[in-house]
Amino acid sequence: MIKGVDVSSYQPSDYSTKGLDFVFIKVSEGTSYKNPKWVKQRSTAREAGLVTGFYHFARAGSMSAQADYFLDEIKLAAGDMLVLDWEDPDVSNADKDRWIKYVQDKRPNHKVLLYCNVDFWLNRDTTSFPGDGLWIAHYNGKPGSPGVQHPWTFHQYTDDPIDTNLGKFDSRGALRDWAGG
Repeated sequence: MIKGVDVSSYQPSDYSTKGLDFVFIKVSEGTSYKNPKWVKQRSTAREAGLVTGFYHFARAGSMSAQADYFLDEIKLAAGDMLVLDWEDPDVSNADKDRWIKYVQDKRPNHKVLLYCNVDFWLNRDTTSFPGDGLWIAHYNGKPGSPGVQHPWTFHQYTDDPIDTNLGKFDSRGALRDWAGG
């Protein structure tokens, strides 16, 4: 497995990339918030040669408007991944599916994934639709064993000292190939 982190405005723009293969960067939330550090955080990742993903924190409301708000901000490179962060209980399962399918249609050459915690996946999800991959958060003390039956792609296993993840790939190159880079 390979290691990565995810960052938002709570982390510095020049976070450590030592020992990492990938990073996910928060870009937006709803239709009114953009992470003021995301462009510099992307530069940090690109300079280190990391595979890069970008995520949008969904809020209740129009999923297409939120997806457009997110996509309009990013100039994508080959191999960039796109992620819906599904944590708001006011965002329905149908909304989650709608956002993912909309983004898959708008950016067909990029992997579109779902991020959620194990409670949302096991108790709120009714379709088992994570797009192109499931990024599951479960701080169970078992990195690489997130405790779900569904095939997963990434496991966020701790937030100490930063949100840290494992990817189910043999190498950075394997992830890059899968992501289309």
